[in-house]
Amino acid sequence: MRILLAAINAKYIHSNLAVYSLRAYAKPYREKIRIAEYTINQPLEEILMDLYRQGPDLLCFSCYIWNIELVGKLIRELRKVLPDTRIWAGGPEVSYDSREFLLRYPEASGVMKGEGEETFLALLEYWSDGEKLNFERSPDAIEGITWRAADGTIAENPWRPVMDLSRVPFIYEDLELFRNKILYYESSRGCPFRCSYCLSSVDKCLRFRGLELVKRELQFFLDHKVPQVKFVDRTFNCRHEHALAVWQYLKEHDNGITNFHFEISADLLNEEELELIASMRPGLIQLEIGVQSTNPETIREIRRTMRFDKVADTVKRLNQMENVHQHLDLIAGLPYEDYESFGRSFDEVYALRPEQLQLGFLKVLKGSEMEQRKEEYGLICQDRPPYEVLYTRWLPYSDIIRLKGVEEMVEAYYNSGQFGYTLEKLVEEFVSPFRMYEELRDYYEAHTLTQVSHSRVTRYELLLAFIGERVSGDYERYRELLTLDYYLRENAKNRPDFAGAYTVEKEWLREFYDTEAEERQYLKDYTGYDTRQLRRMTHVERFTHLVQEELYLLFDYQNRSPLNHQAAVYRVAAGDPAQKK
Repeated sequence: MRILLAAINAKYIHSNLAVYSLRAYAKPYREKIRIAEYTINQPLEEILMDLYRQGPDLLCFSCYIWNIELVGKLIRELRKVLPDTRIWAGGPEVSYDSREFLLRYPEASGVMKGEGEETFLALLEYWSDGEKLNFERSPDAIEGITWRAADGTIAENPWRPVMDLSRVPFIYEDLELFRNKILYYESSRGCPFRCSYCLSSVDKCLRFRGLELVKRELQFFLDHKVPQVKFVDRTFNCRHEHALAVWQYLKEHDNGITNFHFEISADLLNEEELELIASMRPGLIQLEIGVQSTNPETIREIRRTMRFDKVADTVKRLNQMENVHQHLDLIAGLPYEDYESFGRSFDEVYALRPEQLQLGFLKVLKGSEMEQRKEEYGLICQDRPPYEVLYTRWLPYSDIIRLKGVEEMVEAYYNSGQFGYTLEKLVEEFVSPFRMYEELRDYYEAHTLTQVSHSRVTRYELLLAFIGERVSGDYERYRELLTLDYYLRENAKNRPDFAGAYTVEKEWLREFYDTEAEERQYLKDYTGYDTRQLRRMTHVERFTHLVQEELYLLFDYQNRSPLNHQAAVYRVAAGDPAQKK
């Protein structure tokens, strides 16, 4: 009995919660079940050879929009080299069109629909025949599957009722299996909201894992000091008591290292939760907030429950706390949102100054209400995964292309976190933030700079060139702002060309570090380091255009912000440091 659960992840650092949960739940067969994880960037032949070497009797693929094309190609080739292997699939990409999937891939034997833990175990129990799997037994009575009978006909069994989430075993006892991987955790399944573009709206049963069980499992992460845990709950704070209890536990048991990521609805946060968040260590939690659009007509049409005024107030308040990284999302291609409307949504969200602003494009997921209403919306999407929007009644493909360019600029400049002070000043030169990124995109296209992999330093040089061409005056100030942004992130010993000549005098620098090595006025955490080491681990930069007076800044790279990873900065007296006591 050789059973293989295969996961093909988007990136190496990702882990697949589904296959580990299936194996953990099928406890009687655990020793017979192996897990194989790959990435979509690996050559098909490489994955095919590895699967062949493992020679499973039963091979199950975890399927979602990012890997389904590769899975389909593998299924066709696997039948040729492993003709006796039974191939099954599961996951959101095959659950809602399971019959069509089996028609499309006659090499596959069946699909597990929806939640797979109980279904997978039921199949193994049904087929189990001593040390073998007896596939001659037809799983007529197994709920939650669509399967191919011996005569080739396809049978659809009823969906399985959702399960008690507390019955799913904890999968992380052996952290060696997840070395250098992101750890995912779920404390709830389902969602109380009915957003038409989201598959969570199909699952109408919201369930929570028992709080005491959640606390024990969170303590495991804390005890092992893992860097980050990402909750996959669709709307973590939809039940206040649950969210408050988890956050309170994390605060009380904080190990000073682990970061926890949550996807929330900002307008649901109440005063008690906000006060609790304000008391947390900077970097203990980070929040992902799906805004999607600020157009009221769009929000109503997609059945989203959101008050943007409340979202804005909450995000601003969280910003004032200066201890939580915030990631806000927008979706282009939604009903009733044209190019100008999306630009307004962008500007309103940009004004909230989140650490990251993701400009995404609508994915028309199988089984979603959005898919069912495509004709009504004039919604045309790609036929291949991830089924991304091409155009709608309100947004032509030419505008989608323009927005793709804006997205590239936002990713390179805003979301990288490397140009904060420069962008804060630069946006004042334009009618709106959206127009600034439009013009930056136009500059890239005019100079044939798109579809090129630029180095980090080159991005600084290109932004300065854009400023020189599109902005009148203040060139030297912008050059210094870029220099400031650069050294906030980079302890670079090779000075970039855009920063110009280094103007801190050698004698001044020597005397400053000699004094600092003795007195530790600024670098208090550098006990035991001598002058030479202090110079190597920090940087001093002189600015003459940022403020009216001469400005010396000391960059401390041993102490960085947990939110944006910028170095701590100290304003140093411009006079002779040897005379400063």
